[in-house]
Amino acid sequence: MPVIILDRDGVINADRPDFVKSAAEWRPLPGSVDAIARLTRAGFRIAVASNQSGLGRGLFDQAALESIHKKMLTTIRQAGGDIELIEICPHHPDEHCRCRKPEPGLLYAVAQRMSIDIRGVPCVGDSIRDIQAATAAGARPILVMTGNGQRALTKLQEKSARMPESFDHLGAVADALIDEHRL
Repeated sequence: MPVIILDRDGVINADRPDFVKSAAEWRPLPGSVDAIARLTRAGFRIAVASNQSGLGRGLFDQAALESIHKKMLTTIRQAGGDIELIEICPHHPDEHCRCRKPEPGLLYAVAQRMSIDIRGVPCVGDSIRDIQAATAAGARPILVMTGNGQRALTKLQEKSARMPESFDHLGAVADALIDEHRL
């Protein structure tokens, strides 16, 4: 079965400059839940790999994070989708851990827990950090223009960096990967 790894904030749900700190603040992006349901129906195994430094910053606790994820998973399951695994980095950026994107540690953790080879696995994000982590892990970086995606694309262009695949939103990514998988 093919695997896809998604960032959470800015890809699945609306991002907030002050962090998504509660289930009440979690809002799916238009079309994201349906995209995950379509990927599930097409046979994809789906994981989430997300920096959650709000924990390390003391902005919310583990119970609040679990409540956010419960709401996300319930919403997705009601639409016919499934997320098999959620891996998070809880650390404050000053901790310089190996799991905080742009480091590839979260992606390696997903690969280990799902018993997969990370090489070539589509990793969808909305930030340069997401693209850097996917590249460092040997995965397939995909940038969406939701969340911080447009800003990330502009910064990559300014740096004359190698451009990742990019799509307007998660629904467009789902369409492309489902079509690829059918071939």
